[in-house]
Amino acid sequence: MNLNDVIKGPLITEKLDKAREKFRQYSFIVDRKATKHDVSRAVQALFKVTVEGVRTNIVRGKTKRVGKSIGQRPNFKKAVVTLKEGDKIELFEGGAV
Repeated sequence: MNLNDVIKGPLITEKLDKAREKFRQYSFIVDRKATKHDVSRAVQALFKVTVEGVRTNIVRGKTKRVGKSIGQRPNFKKAVVTLKEGDKIELFEGGAV
């Protein structure tokens, strides 16, 4: 699997902001077929940091209703990456208002 195809984008929530500040954990939306080793290699190559651990889980899409129509948001895979002490990813730092 190509390293550029593994990470689809960052995942930013209030709960994950606290984890980033307290535990050096960053979260990404990743390809459904990507393994923990793929995610670790991609983060290390793209952001030039050292990864200590990776946790992944598949988030099930919520069922939504608009009038009589019922639909479902797509499922996606989330990866939470723990970095080595002193490392940080600039993509997540600053810029929040």
